[in-house]
Amino acid sequence: MPASNQRVAWIGAGVMGGSMCGRLLDAGFAVTVHNRTRAKAEPLVARGAAWADTPKAAAQSADVIFSIVGYPHDVREAILGPEGALAGCRAGAVLVDMTTSRPALAEEIAAAAAQRGVVALDAPVSGGDVGAKSGTLSIMIGGDEQTVTALEPFWRVLGAKWIRHGGPGAGQHAKMVNQTLISTGMIGVCEALLYAYRAGLDLDKTLESVASGAAGSWSLSNLAPRIIRGDLAPGFFVEHFLKDMAIILEEARRMNLALPGVALAEQLYRALAAQGHGRRGTHSLILALASLNGIPWPSSP
Repeated sequence: MPASNQRVAWIGAGVMGGSMCGRLLDAGFAVTVHNRTRAKAEPLVARGAAWADTPKAAAQSADVIFSIVGYPHDVREAILGPEGALAGCRAGAVLVDMTTSRPALAEEIAAAAAQRGVVALDAPVSGGDVGAKSGTLSIMIGGDEQTVTALEPFWRVLGAKWIRHGGPGAGQHAKMVNQTLISTGMIGVCEALLYAYRAGLDLDKTLESVASGAAGSWSLSNLAPRIIRGDLAPGFFVEHFLKDMAIILEEARRMNLALPGVALAEQLYRALAAQGHGRRGTHSLILALASLNGIPWPSSP
């Protein structure tokens, strides 16, 4: 794809954000980057990104400002704070928050942005570190339809699929659907592997058998092999997943909706974090369930 003359600001250079920003650099976009810890952004600066000391400074020269940070309070600070991106935006700019966050906060950001002549989209993603590196993320978008269409050159670099679900906050709601599926599905993946282990089956052969059938899923194909190898490095942190499940349950209560599967998953992941695994990947749930069964599951540091 040819380089765009649109100037980009990128806020957040973590496990996902660093790879996503790198793809925009490789595609020829002029990028200014900010991260709370500069050291994490240095590889991007070395590849040609300009550095900004604050989100506000990054946004001042940008046409499109992307953010992907940790928690809703980080989103609030990075976008709405005194040194946040919105304070630096000029009229006509576009803010795109790709953090998984609260739908109500996305609505608040869109309203505050509109008062400054800025359009704000919520566009959380799914696909983990693998999707971020390969540009195969699924992007769930809420906000102005015309703006979503205008940003297609960016979506094409970052994702394999992008869908607008409605107005502000709709992208976040779609992501909560995604996280509901993952949270309950990961229990099934881990319990299945434990069953195979206790039954004395070859785990790799078993996975090959079931992954191509009706039980197949992204988590089974991409994360189960890591679980078998004991590679529990994060594509997505347990502590961030706990944040997502808290949002799901909060929204479910607001909608008078019972989600017992998510509630169970949240308790299991909370136990996992209490055991010191909050900075491992979501597939490290195997450790909590293996512990319940007295099975010494292998894991790399």
